[in-house]
Amino acid sequence: MSKVALVTGANRGIGFAIAQKLHGEGFTVVGTHRSSPAEDAKFHSVPCDITIPESIESAFSLIEEQYGPVQVLVANAGITKDNLLPRMTDDDFVSVIEANLISAYRLAKRAIKPMMKEKWGRVILISSVVASAGQSGQANYAASKSGLVGFGRSLAKEFASRNITTNIVAPGPIKTDMISALSDKQRESILGSVPLRRFGEVNEVASTVSFLASEDAGYITGAIIPVDGGLGIS
Repeated sequence: MSKVALVTGANRGIGFAIAQKLHGEGFTVVGTHRSSPAEDAKFHSVPCDITIPESIESAFSLIEEQYGPVQVLVANAGITKDNLLPRMTDDDFVSVIEANLISAYRLAKRAIKPMMKEKWGRVILISSVVASAGQSGQANYAASKSGLVGFGRSLAKEFASRNITTNIVAPGPIKTDMISALSDKQRESILGSVPLRRFGEVNEVASTVSFLASEDAGYITGAIIPVDGGLGIS
């Protein structure tokens, strides 16, 4: 029987690519969406607002009833509300922390007990290069993504004895709608800082996640895997 993988924010971009890749690797994949499921998806979909605990519980219950317990959790969904600190509202800061960090805590907490029972699990958190590098206008986003690192490494230590690994993937500038929305000047500025001089592809992030979800990655836990073209090199 194939392992069950839950990918949050799978209706577009990196999350969609991850869900499609895991499906291709033989996982039973369920992706979450808030409004409508992804078009042309090969995987299953379930509605879930990751900022609402009851919605997370409902999604897990539905998945367990139809497919079995979640064995691979990919916490990918998140938001941005960029602004310089003097202009950033409390809601701008708190809502980003809620969506990007607290949701990962709730998802992992709900997923971990069945993993402990089976003595096998994979928790993969999608962070960002800005977690270590920082970024002007993204104090809230950087704080949330940095928090995932400490959270993930703590889980790695807590549950290693149960054969549950936790790893963090830190993408850099990837070809998504967010990059497409930038001006040519902004894109050129970003590329000037990337040693490989190109934007990453969503499939390059998805392939990294797929490896971490596999049996071959069983001796890797607590790692931060950059997929950033060298942008995070200090």
